[in-house]
Amino acid sequence: MKAVFPLLLTLTSALSLPQLRLQGILPSIMSPADDAPTPQTQPAVPLGDILGTQRSLTTFSSFSRLYESTSSLLLDLNTNTTILAPSNAAIEALPRKPWEEPEADVKSYEGEGGRKRAQNNLRRLVEAHLVQMSPWEGKATTVSGGHNGKGREVWWEEKDGKRVVMPDGVEVEKVASRVANGELWILKGVLNYV
Repeated sequence: MKAVFPLLLTLTSALSLPQLRLQGILPSIMSPADDAPTPQTQPAVPLGDILGTQRSLTTFSSFSRLYESTSSLLLDLNTNTTILAPSNAAIEALPRKPWEEPEADVKSYEGEGGRKRAQNNLRRLVEAHLVQMSPWEGKATTVSGGHNGKGREVWWEEKDGKRVVMPDGVEVEKVASRVANGELWILKGVLNYV
């Protein structure tokens, strides 16, 4: 294995990507149209394991592992889910902390009651980004998406050549992975969860 890596490195610096693909050296997961990786289905890997491998999703990944309900759902190979994961940049761009409600002040999160309130808000954020269907086509329901504890109806559309999650109009950066129990989509924004 150690001898293969220097050989591959030498070949990749000497040949272009299309040449490598034609010679069968580059994996088939490369798209023939644009040299960008396309997600390859990994049939033995659950969403819960793949989510943590995406550097741009470390914040959302850590939030999803905080709760048994979401963590176990993403590891369940018998339940298909589409994760609509907001990127780290999208979460950081929120006008408030992800566990805060729009009208709440800082004192609302003090003490045991405040801690529970913050945890519920953070759990709702995660559940509002989990669609109970994969592959996802047409209208679907999120695990949760508001104070009523019920899921929210969402769908996606193509607008100006971009995939957008509706009704919030959040752009999909890419479909990052396809695994045994669903797909991982990376969003450029955060869906409404309060």
